[in-house]
Amino acid sequence: MTHKKRSVTPVQLIALGFLIMMLLGTGLLLLPISQRHPGSLSIVDAAFTAVSAVSTTGLTVVDTASTFSTFGYVVLCILIQIGGLGITSIGAGLIAFTGRKLRMRDQVLVQEALNYPTMKDVQVLIRSVLITTITVESSAAFVGWFLFRRQFDVLPALGIAIFHSVSTFNHAGFDILGGLLSYRNDVGLQLLTIAENILGGFGFFVILDILRNQRFHKFSLHTKVVLTTSGFLDLSSSLLLKAIEGDSLSWVNAFFMGITSRTSGLTIANVGDFSNASQLLICVLMYIGASPGSTGGGVKVTTIFVLFRTIVAYPRGEQPGAFRKRFSAGTVQQAMVICSLALGIVLTITFILCLLNPTLPFLSLLFETASAFSTVGLSTGITSSVATFGKWLLMAAMFGGRLGTLTVVSLWFRKHRQTILLPVESISVG
Repeated sequence: MTHKKRSVTPVQLIALGFLIMMLLGTGLLLLPISQRHPGSLSIVDAAFTAVSAVSTTGLTVVDTASTFSTFGYVVLCILIQIGGLGITSIGAGLIAFTGRKLRMRDQVLVQEALNYPTMKDVQVLIRSVLITTITVESSAAFVGWFLFRRQFDVLPALGIAIFHSVSTFNHAGFDILGGLLSYRNDVGLQLLTIAENILGGFGFFVILDILRNQRFHKFSLHTKVVLTTSGFLDLSSSLLLKAIEGDSLSWVNAFFMGITSRTSGLTIANVGDFSNASQLLICVLMYIGASPGSTGGGVKVTTIFVLFRTIVAYPRGEQPGAFRKRFSAGTVQQAMVICSLALGIVLTITFILCLLNPTLPFLSLLFETASAFSTVGLSTGITSSVATFGKWLLMAAMFGGRLGTLTVVSLWFRKHRQTILLPVESISVG
């Protein structure tokens, strides 16, 4: 009797690559040279930090600025950059720049890693992704260097600017300044961070589409949905946060928080001091996240848009769509599955955390879970107080959030072709 050999799928290879980087990052952060006070970092805390960096989340159980040395900062910066682009994308990009043609298997890996909808022009795409990343991050670092020069010497200011730029564009949420609360009145730094967050949140497909076509009516349906939905969410969330928190947030602060709540998780305010209404609003924003093809997490703005348009169209007996285009049945089903699975995962993890940490507030635990799974990195300040097993659970949430909901499911279930059509019968729902 012969057994069919099971090959490793591209999704499994990508997951394995991220896992290896997380393990390697843990080992590097445990080195005495990576710490200001050698031996002060436990294995669990080092693992949590490495997972948070590679998954581009930003949740921390230790203070990044006071715990790690300059070498540790460099390690974190590299982990964030690799986590944001993915090992596959970086490797394929280096091959592409040498002029060699990518093998079909490499192209499939890149397509999966970047969530690209087609195999067409993958080699051109990966080259454009690397060029875009280098251009945006270097430009932001250059501007940031001038801003940080007001407080720091030349080299420290340059190092901080580079780290801040990489962390922001990759939506990691890490900072080496001991928090950005002292910069809540620095309009220049906030606007720079907002701009980089927006670009990173759009995703590479949208940026390239804008550069190529330049006019809204020529953009793809994907780009139109991302631009309109992101704009609506950014403006409405900023207005709501300002209305709820009042004078404790300036208009720039509110705009900053409205945008980073879906993307990087960098904050210029103590989220733990926010009202329950603001914290719940931010939970929703984290759950939604950025757009496909970006380094942000969440269920993605396009998914929410498709779900919303379906809910509006169904009672009217209309076909869901937008901008004179109709969504395919598969797209609608995928949106529903993603939202349902993500919500189920967040609620399940929150439930377990409630059992493990009965003294911690429910909303704070829900907030922490949503932040981890959506790879945002905002926290009400309870991360370090979570039980050890709860920290490992949050690590799993960050890892799964970086891979994506459907990717996590596909790690365990392989697609198979339906050969037999079953009879149809209606049941009562709703």
